[in-house]
Amino acid sequence: MKGVLFDWDGVVIDSSAQHEQSWELLAAETGRPLPEGHFKEGFGKKNQEIIPHLLRWTDDPVEIARLGDRKEELYRDLVRKQGVRVLPGARELLSALRSAGIPRSVASSTPRSNLDAIFASTGLDQLFDAVVCGDDVKNGKPAPDVFLLAASRLSLAPADCLVIEDALVGIAAAKAAGMKVLAVATTHPLAGLQHADAAVHSLAGVTPEDLRKICP
Repeated sequence: MKGVLFDWDGVVIDSSAQHEQSWELLAAETGRPLPEGHFKEGFGKKNQEIIPHLLRWTDDPVEIARLGDRKEELYRDLVRKQGVRVLPGARELLSALRSAGIPRSVASSTPRSNLDAIFASTGLDQLFDAVVCGDDVKNGKPAPDVFLLAASRLSLAPADCLVIEDALVGIAAAKAAGMKVLAVATTHPLAGLQHADAAVHSLAGVTPEDLRKICP
């Protein structure tokens, strides 16, 4: 393992409640329905995938972009009002990897503006060498693009990178990129993460040495 790629929501921070609430606010604001189970099914995907294919609200690219932008505005408003929780062990693991000289990148479907808002309040950006987000790639997870770009920005081969993920589409994307995956059971139960190379309840207590056992 020469580098570690971190998904964001559900791995480094817990803002799932704000994301779910922002979809509910947008649905109420626009008078559109939300299918049952939409949030878990869409977790980890880009809005450009969720709005037309999961919610089936519209196929018009301009309207998809408008709705997606509005959803993220609502999300950032909620984050500013409520704050977000850094998940147990995330900051400690990032600091330990930095001390060990192991490069780290965000590799997330979230828009850059959302990341910037949380970086400003948490200082987590100081713990990453690179940031790759949904704005940087055309194809979102389960396509491998975000992880391949993150590896490239760290000047590493995909096989030398370990991914830490919580979403099923993220695990699939990491596997498609040819990378080992540590799954965190924040969004799905541990038993449902069998496609990952290893899984933990949380990052609390996870060390760089533990990661090397998964990706030597």
